[in-house]
Amino acid sequence: MGLLRLIGNILWFILGGFFMGLAWWFVGLIAFVTIVGIPWGRACFVIGGFSFWPFGREAVNRRALGGEEDIGTGPFGTVGNVIWLLLAGWWLALGHIISGVLDCITIIGIPFGIQHFKLAVISLWPIGVRVVPVDVAAARFGSK
Repeated sequence: MGLLRLIGNILWFILGGFFMGLAWWFVGLIAFVTIVGIPWGRACFVIGGFSFWPFGREAVNRRALGGEEDIGTGPFGTVGNVIWLLLAGWWLALGHIISGVLDCITIIGIPFGIQHFKLAVISLWPIGVRVVPVDVAAARFGSK
C-alpha cells in the first residue's frame, strides 16, 4: 500500500497538487502578515501540506476525532470559517474545482479530480479540521 500511495502522491503533485499547495501556502503567508490571521495561516500551512501529498492521509473533523469541543470546533470556529469563506475560502475552492475538472477529463485523472473536489470542500470550511494518517482515521471512524 505504501508504494501505491507514493506513486499516487507523485502523480498528484504533477497533476495539480503542486500549484494548489503553493496557493494554500501563499494565502497562509498573507494571513500571517496580517497578524490577526495567524490561526487561518496555520490552517493554510497544514492543509497546504495535505494538498501537496494527500494520499495516505485524511482530513477529519477535530470534534469527531477527539470527542470533545475546542475553540476551533465551537462558535468561534464557525465565525472564523464564515470570515475565511468570504475572504479566501471560495478562491481556493474554485482553484480545486478547476483542477478537479481538468483532472477528470481523462480516466486516469478521475481519482485525482475526486481528491481536488474533497479539498474544495475543505477550502470552504477549514477551521476545525485535522489532517491524520488514514490508519488513524480508519481506527477512529472505521473508514477506508
